[in-house]
Amino acid sequence: MSVRSPASTTAGSAPLTIAVPKGRVTRALAPLFERAGIDPAPLLADDRRLIRESADHSVRFLLLKPDDVPTYVEYGTADLGVSGRDVLRERRYDLYQPLELDVGRCRMVVAGRPNAIVPAIPRVATKYPRTAAEHFASLGIQAEIIYVQGSVELAPLVGLADLIVDLVESGATLRDNGLVERETIAQVSSVIVANPSLYKLRHDEIAPLIARLQIAVFANKR
Repeated sequence: MSVRSPASTTAGSAPLTIAVPKGRVTRALAPLFERAGIDPAPLLADDRRLIRESADHSVRFLLLKPDDVPTYVEYGTADLGVSGRDVLRERRYDLYQPLELDVGRCRMVVAGRPNAIVPAIPRVATKYPRTAAEHFASLGIQAEIIYVQGSVELAPLVGLADLIVDLVESGATLRDNGLVERETIAQVSSVIVANPSLYKLRHDEIAPLIARLQIAVFANKR
C-alpha cells in the first residue's frame, strides 16, 4: 500500500497530531504520555469529543476506532498514531513503526470446539481474512475464509465455520463459549506508527517525543 502525500503542513505551525484508538488502550497510553511530558488529561476526559487538544496547544489527539488509526496516519491527517500489529499485518500499511509501546498485548490465535474434527478444507471465520488465509496457506491448507466483523466466537457454535482466527488476551471469552485455542499465529501489541513524509518534515518535533516515549516504555517495564 502506497503512502499518500500529506496535506500541506509547515513544521512547528500546528499542533502535533496523534491518532489514538478509543477504549482500553487509550487508558493504558495515558501514563506513558505523561512520563513523556504530554498532558494526558484530554485523553481521559469523560466526554464525546473526537478531537482533543492539550492545554498548551502543542498536541492534538484524534480518538478513532482502532482499525482507522493507520488510515489517518497514511493520509497525513495525523502525524503519528498508535496501532495494533494485528491491523498493520492485515492491511499492509507502509508506515514507519519507530517504537514498540508494550501496551495492548494479546495473541492472534486459531480456535475451535474441543475435539471437533476439522475437514481438509476448513471454513474459518475471522475479522482478519488476509492473515488467516496466509497462515493456513503456510501450512499447506486451502481454507475457506469467511469474513465476520464481530461475535466471531459464535461461528463454530452454530455451524458457520469450523475454526476462527481472532485476538485473545486471557482466553476467557473463548472458554465461556466452549472454545479452545489450537495454535498461536502471532503475538500482538501496540506500536507507534508515523507517516514517512511527515516524519521527515517534522523530525525535530517527532524524534524527541519518540525518545521520551522510549524512556517511558522502559520505565514502565521496571
